[in-house]
Amino acid sequence: MSKPQVKPRSILLSKRANVFYLEHVRVMQKDERVVYLTETGEAIERFFNIPERNTAFLLLGKGTSITDAAARRLADANVLVGFCGSGGSPLFSVADAVFLAPQSEYRPTEYMQAWVKAWFDENTRVEMGRRLLRQRMAWTLEAWSDNAELLKRKVAIPDALLKRFENDIVAADSSQRLLLAEAQWAKALYAKLAEASKVNEFKREEGKGASETTADRINGFLDHGNYIAYGYAATVLNGLGISFSLPLLHGKTRRGALVFDIADLVKDAFVMPAAFLAGAEKSSQRDFRNSLIETCQQEEILDRLFTFVAKLS
Repeated sequence: MSKPQVKPRSILLSKRANVFYLEHVRVMQKDERVVYLTETGEAIERFFNIPERNTAFLLLGKGTSITDAAARRLADANVLVGFCGSGGSPLFSVADAVFLAPQSEYRPTEYMQAWVKAWFDENTRVEMGRRLLRQRMAWTLEAWSDNAELLKRKVAIPDALLKRFENDIVAADSSQRLLLAEAQWAKALYAKLAEASKVNEFKREEGKGASETTADRINGFLDHGNYIAYGYAATVLNGLGISFSLPLLHGKTRRGALVFDIADLVKDAFVMPAAFLAGAEKSSQRDFRNSLIETCQQEEILDRLFTFVAKLS
């Protein structure tokens, strides 16, 4: 009598090490594994393994496809999948606004129930927004203060900016005013990094897709890095069972707006400085991506996001 097949145990989402961005490949299941096959047109194509039970999310770029068997196995391992353009942006899959979330009725309910209870009370929702922005400020200050490349360039967040942001957070009595305070904070960070990178009058231009100037390269890296940040945020919300549709700051008409809120914790602290440094050094998209993912892994971003979001409501 044959023994029942035992599935290997998945690593906790908060501890997963791998994030993949793939181009010109076919993702499939082979010999009880998820693999991708290169589609380069060469005489011999190669298979590479995707350790799905230690993977947080998967970005599929230009010229990619995935079989139903691979999609089923990735969903079973609770891996999010997103289709995107070349270089990681823009993101095309909108089955659940930002990522294709694994279909499973086995989700924790306590976090969603607590979030909904808090979200429908405006005062509580604004207070949650304040806590989100304070955490964003704290993580950014910590990350920038520990960034050797920024320290080498004498880039630091001025005390006056920190104090102004804190005062704006305290004074805000609505999500709209919190969003305004957040915009002014981000603008000041952009200006600080642009000055250090010798980019005059930097302007954030999402999805421009150009690479002629340093500013163009930086914008491209920001686009790419932001979608990695969205992946981390979506992984956390999906794992906790909290709907993407219950934002604290971003527009209530955007179905995935909570993903953008949570991703901002990563964007200011890690994506933004990495994008400016990579743009100034004319790094490749691959080098930028690998460096950012490695930094996020070293900083245990998933674990920190899970801990913060679980306690936020």
